[in-house]
Amino acid sequence: MTPDKDKKLEEELERLEEINGSDSEDEMKSELERLRAENEALKKSKSKEITFKVGQKGGMSLYGLGRFPVTLYKSQWLLLLDAVEEIRNFIKIHDEELK
Repeated sequence: MTPDKDKKLEEELERLEEINGSDSEDEMKSELERLRAENEALKKSKSKEITFKVGQKGGMSLYGLGRFPVTLYKSQWLLLLDAVEEIRNFIKIHDEELK
């Protein structure tokens, strides 16, 4: 966990402590550790599978490659699928340059 996230969690706990007023420092530290553990578990449980959705405007979005979805219209997806061999060859040729 990054120091910024730790700080945000600590600030949230301080805010909650002000609201509750009755929690001891040990209870707050215990809650902080519980929240950190929960956060780590959530990070690990993120699905790496690819999923699809149809948007309001008729585009098909592919989720799971990165932070943002890849959205194309049907005709664009079909063009992309027809170019699979070209894409594979391009990747093979430029393998050293690509990350």
